[in-house]
This record gives sequence, structure tokens and C-alpha cells, in this order.
Amino acid sequence: MRDFSFTGPIMLLLALLVVSCDPSPPAREITSIPAEDWTRRQAEVFATDSMETGSTYLSSYSEIYTKSETHTFSLTGTISLRNINLKDTVYIEGADYHKTDGEQIRSYFDTPIYLAPLETVSIIITEGDLEGGTGDNFVFRWRKPVGSHDPFFEGIFISVYGQQGISFTTRGIRIN
Repeated sequence: MRDFSFTGPIMLLLALLVVSCDPSPPAREITSIPAEDWTRRQAEVFATDSMETGSTYLSSYSEIYTKSETHTFSLTGTISLRNINLKDTVYIEGADYHKTDGEQIRSYFDTPIYLAPLETVSIIITEGDLEGGTGDNFVFRWRKPVGSHDPFFEGIFISVYGQQGISFTTRGIRIN
């Protein structure tokens, strides 16, 4: 006959270890993305500087049609302003947001801002901001050193309803 007297305390210890372990991951802290402080990025750009100027159009979607032309689905948009240059700083002179009918809703800054090499800043269009409608858009005006890359503008749109989600991206195109 075997002596199992030591197994009682071991089994109790194992049971306590299992019970004390929390198999669920810790809850993520919900945070809000702070609005960009555009005044912190202000830059002086002079008309006499030998820089190339341009404009970029970016389609945006604060809401999209679903089911019919009378039913829409709201989205959150992250509008990324990116400097894709390795060494040169670019300057964004304006970021104008327009409604579906083309009327300007707002301008995000009045003084040029800078983007350091490989830097990205974002404009957030919250899910509840439906002022732009189903065909909202941005026009960006910018300056860059001659021979460098144009700034890159991209929109990332996402929403979740129940267990369904939708996400897609748009890319800016240079306009005259």
C-alpha cells in the first residue's frame, strides 16, 4: 500500500495557484486621442523661399450609405498628414474641410505648420461629426523643397456596429 499523505497539501497548493491566476488579460485603459496643438507646429514660410507649392485633394467619409439612399452609417476618420521625406521638412499651409456640397466647414489652422522628416500628424473626424455628410473632403495646400517628395495624405475610416465592422482607406491626389 502506498502512502499518499503528502499529496493532500500539494493538491491544495495547486488548486490555490489555479484559482489565484486570472486568465483574462488586464482591461485596456480607454483613452482619448488629444487634439493636435497646431500652434506648437507653426512655422514661418516666406514667399521668397525657393520652394515648390502644391495642393492635394483627399476624399473623406464621415458617413456612408447603407441599405438605401435614406439610411447612412457613421464612421470615424483618421486623416493622416505625412512627410515621406528622409531629410527634408515640408510645410502644410492649409487643411480645409468641405461638406458634400463643396461648402467649406472649417480650416484646421491659419498659419503654416511644419512636418519634420518622416513625421505624421492626424486630424480626427469623430463618429458623431456628421457635418460633412457622405461626400466630405479635404484640400491641403503645402510647400516643399524642390526635388523632394510631396507630402502624403491618407484617410482611414472605421466603425463597428454589434459584431460587424467596416474599415477602408483613401489616398490624396495632387490637384492644380
